[in-house]
Amino acid sequence: MYIPTSFLVEDRSTLLSFMRAHSFATLVSMIDGELFATHIPVAVEERGDTLLLTGHVSKANAHVRAFTGDSGIASLAIFTGPHAYVSPTAYEARESVPTWNYIAVHASGIPTAVQVENSPQAMEQMLEKMIAQYDASYGAQWNELSAKYRDGMMRGIVGFEMPVAKLEGKYKLSQNKHVHDQASVAAMLEESDDELARAVAKEMRLRQIG
Repeated sequence: MYIPTSFLVEDRSTLLSFMRAHSFATLVSMIDGELFATHIPVAVEERGDTLLLTGHVSKANAHVRAFTGDSGIASLAIFTGPHAYVSPTAYEARESVPTWNYIAVHASGIPTAVQVENSPQAMEQMLEKMIAQYDASYGAQWNELSAKYRDGMMRGIVGFEMPVAKLEGKYKLSQNKHVHDQASVAAMLEESDDELARAVAKEMRLRQIG
């Protein structure tokens, strides 16, 4: 990802918090010579010093080939947050260009498969973690389902674990502008009818201009 120095964020805890708050990610892999993307929720875990992404896709999804092949296929998980158009009318200098403010985190690595046929306990644990994260109230119902139904569900999906080899964070929030322009942009976005624009303004207030 192209990240000018002004927008670079390397603090691990900041990036992990963002990933967990925006965990519906886009997973991209090169499959059969073509880029292939799947939009899925993922869990972000820390196991010792290793950052691990876990999730699952339908067994019919071509992305399965990225997890189950003989050689690992490098993949990229893209986490995106609020974003907003920034009008040059917000700047003090009239000769300014329009732009877009946003936050994005990229995590790359080589995923490996988790399947009920080979790792029933690991698959069960993976699903339980996803349920706890996204729908804790469903946990009791899940535990009461018949073994046959649960087994059928798990055989219809393929899980994956992806140790993150590279983590990149970009917080493009007008940091390259004078503090006066930053305040002006934030104020303009705060007045927007767009909820995402207001969320960007909040991030600017919290992180850049106080």
